[in-house]
Amino acid sequence: MSSPIDNLQFGGEVRREHEVPAMTSERKWYAVYVVPQNEKSAVKHLDLRNIESFLPTYETVRVWKNRQRINTTLPLFPSYLFVHIDQWERAKVLQSPGVLHIVGRSRQPAPLADEEVEFLRSGLGDRKVEPYREIVVGERVRIKTGVMQGVEGTLVRKSSSLRFVLTLNLINQHAAVEVDADVLESVLSYA
Repeated sequence: MSSPIDNLQFGGEVRREHEVPAMTSERKWYAVYVVPQNEKSAVKHLDLRNIESFLPTYETVRVWKNRQRINTTLPLFPSYLFVHIDQWERAKVLQSPGVLHIVGRSRQPAPLADEEVEFLRSGLGDRKVEPYREIVVGERVRIKTGVMQGVEGTLVRKSSSLRFVLTLNLINQHAAVEVDADVLESVLSYA
């Protein structure tokens, strides 16, 4: 027989005092930024903490100085991997060696679309995949050489000649310039 102290009533529901309410939280995929060239080590540490993780990779052939050809497996997205966690597991991820932060906006982790990660997990098995490091339309770029060296803008057209758009933020005005592809470099933006 239980005493009145052992049973507590919450909104019409009777629970034993020692029971903890179940915290329902949906697992989502997040991108995690890790120490460069430590992606595989970070995955091992996450596995030890029972965190589901995924590191997309691709195979490439490297030629060493002695002309030896070696098949190597490299991360598809250098310094990034993915974790499938709920909000209560974030601390376990951030405490793992090699993990720098969970990618997001304004210090709030931003989940990825499940379909994107599932495509990477299942759709790449029989297809050749490799990183795409070309400059893409809409990307922030910088002019590397010449009179306009150091000027940043946005790539708006990619063809035989590229259209580079210079934006003067102070006055919110734009100017388009045709430039050669070899004078442009990608500008990395850190949010």
